[in-house]
Amino acid sequence: MRPSYEEVGRYIDGIEAEMKRIGFWRDEPLPAEMYNFTQAFAMDTMPFPYWLQFIFIPRVRSIIAEQGDFPRGSQAGAQAVREFDGVWEASDLVSKLSAFDALFN
Repeated sequence: MRPSYEEVGRYIDGIEAEMKRIGFWRDEPLPAEMYNFTQAFAMDTMPFPYWLQFIFIPRVRSIIAEQGDFPRGSQAGAQAVREFDGVWEASDLVSKLSAFDALFN
């Protein structure tokens, strides 16, 4: 069973709030060239927290706003485990992203 738009919105709100709480949220916009990525999670142009803030969260919010189709799966939590290995302040963020993945996997 697919999650509701409201449920996914609550997860995204929690992810954003946690990013802000731990200081992973950027107030300034990214330079335009950082959006010219070719690799998964924009690994070739931006750090993972930037991808979460400027690509992942807006895309999910756009799907919710348009009542669109969610992806068949998510690997954001799996990538967070790799990216934040040993970063203790990100442990709750990793948990929230892993829970988001579980909605679709």
